Amino acid sequence: MDGKIEVASYIPADSFFGSPYIDSDVWRESPLPHRHVHGGFQDTDTRFTFYFPTEDSYDGRLFHPLEGAHAGHEDAFGGPMGDVIGGLVLISRLGGYMVESNSGHIGDDIDPRGGDDPTLYGHRASVETARFSKHVAAQVYGAPPHHAYVWGGSGGGRRSPLCLEYGTGVYDGALPFMGGGEIAEHGVSTLMKGAQVMAFASMFNVQRLLRRQAAGVIDATRPGGSGDPYAGLTTHQREELANLYQLGYPRGDEFMIFSPMGQIWLWSSIADRLATEDAEYFEAFWTKPGYVGHDAPDAVAEDLLDVTTTVSRVVTGGELLSDPAYAGPEFAGLRVMASLMSAGPDLPMAIEVEGLGDGYRLGAGLKLLSGKAKGRQLYCMGHAGELLSADGVAEANLLRFRDVEVGDEIHVDNRRFLAFCYYYRHHLMAEPAFDFLRPDGRPIYPQNRVPTMSPLMGVAYSGQYEGKLLWVHHTHDASLWPPQGLVYEAAVRAVRGPEAAAERFRLRWTENAEHIPPAYLPSAPDRATSTWLIDYLPVIEQSLLDLVAWVEQGVEPAGSRYEFRDGRVVLPASAAERGGIQPVVVATVDGGERADVAAGTAVTLRVDAEVPPGAGTIVAVEWDLDGSGAFADPADVVGTPTAVSLTRTVSYPTPGTRFATARVWSHRDGDRDAVHRRIPNVASVRIVVT
Repeated sequence: MDGKIEVASYIPADSFFGSPYIDSDVWRESPLPHRHVHGGFQDTDTRFTFYFPTEDSYDGRLFHPLEGAHAGHEDAFGGPMGDVIGGLVLISRLGGYMVESNSGHIGDDIDPRGGDDPTLYGHRASVETARFSKHVAAQVYGAPPHHAYVWGGSGGGRRSPLCLEYGTGVYDGALPFMGGGEIAEHGVSTLMKGAQVMAFASMFNVQRLLRRQAAGVIDATRPGGSGDPYAGLTTHQREELANLYQLGYPRGDEFMIFSPMGQIWLWSSIADRLATEDAEYFEAFWTKPGYVGHDAPDAVAEDLLDVTTTVSRVVTGGELLSDPAYAGPEFAGLRVMASLMSAGPDLPMAIEVEGLGDGYRLGAGLKLLSGKAKGRQLYCMGHAGELLSADGVAEANLLRFRDVEVGDEIHVDNRRFLAFCYYYRHHLMAEPAFDFLRPDGRPIYPQNRVPTMSPLMGVAYSGQYEGKLLWVHHTHDASLWPPQGLVYEAAVRAVRGPEAAAERFRLRWTENAEHIPPAYLPSAPDRATSTWLIDYLPVIEQSLLDLVAWVEQGVEPAGSRYEFRDGRVVLPASAAERGGIQPVVVATVDGGERADVAAGTAVTLRVDAEVPPGAGTIVAVEWDLDGSGAFADPADVVGTPTAVSLTRTVSYPTPGTRFATARVWSHRDGDRDAVHRRIPNVASVRIVVT
């Protein structure tokens, strides 16, 4: 693995890219011993990092994880993101070396020479990077990798199928998870349109309109709840919540509607673009019939925010994580965002201001009116009281509040965001999810031209590729909703037909999984997030191994069966019928999902769990009896059965509502002591003690 890497003989296959260069080639011991190579391509903004583990852990594979959101960093999986999704340690377990690229751009800005070309950022920069890495790997290991795989979640899930579609001869397989997008002919080079823009607008509106009724909506859809999330809502609130469900928001994950995490990033990344491309809409919303801002101004009046004030403090990501002033629960979401930032702890990501009043802060535009950062436009990504975190595009994304000083004047204005909250009504896409807003093919509301996405999201899918693609999607993802998991399957079937599609494509559902693992999500006051959501990383690792076996040995992976109706994905109740790799878990209390008992009265908890055929055995069952998420009550499981039925008796000495949760783990090899690839699922019941 020693010796200087030769790059002069490499000729890029894509003529856009200049000659490759390496500006750093060092040995690193963390997170495991590896040769760390960094460089880029001349005359471009494309940068890359290659991670080459020692030969004793290398089995000849290339793994190329793609960063989420818009990408723009070539060290995400070697940094905080690696801790979330596995990083180099995961890749080493899979017998590979790791490739990262910044997808052709730095931060949220575009390559000045590449301009708005979505093919560059969607796939071409990644494909050329992976191709060059093989040239380097041949020198490091004595031969190029025999197989190559591209994978990623969220924005990485959006782009990894594009890399397979347009990287013939470079990649052999892809594993996107939590992806989505529109479909077009192969070879398209135009900017894509994204239904998630409209879907998020609906969700942001429900966040805003129902924030004071959130507790009732959430409780209604929990186990043992009323089942009626509309109870106590006004007509307008009911309409907006119903529309959100019709667009595909996952039932049972209502808590995340009112605990916004990264979804608001999409608004900050496209707000300037929408204001330019769709200026007519943002004017019409307030001035023309058919739009809420004109017809029903009371629906937005109390939330209006239009204030000019001054900055009283500038706060870095490191200060959010370390200053005791920000240790309270109201700052939890801001701390999570700070912990995952690739830019490091010294970047000023938030400010404190005074005198904002009661207006709605999330999504508000923040424009600096004085000081060194005068003219910079950002958008509120999160807030707690008078503390506002923010993001933007291009320079604003890279700098945030750098060069902002105490006393600088700032304009806080949310009129554009309030108009965006109703955007979905007036920008209908051709997808069936929007049909309820156009009965008999006629739109209910005035229509505007559907805008294009940022070029950093790449182009539309075609479903046309060589190799194998295993798509993983989650049932409770509040960022890329279940209907987005169906788009690519339809594209592949349209290109190849159902039978031929099965030779190259599988869809695998993960039940009770969100966009990020529960450790990074806020918890409800009475119930830890880990009692209804799971960490999906073991599913991804097992699925990557299954993809490798499919490509290299012809072992077909298990897909999942499902139905799609009323805007939702419904999985079969039995493991044998459902398929996939995750155990199916059902919990009851005294035979139902709810028990109302007096203090000290014993109740019987039961869990029935079964793994799908070929998915291994159940290796652990554990109970959390009080909603704390501790799971401190393990059951005795021998590790060999494919199905278990277990009961236990419990009583609660004091009044209150408790959620008891069973968490079940399976493992492909039946290894009770395994640390990795332990596949979880959960089920809960409600006990009301009086």
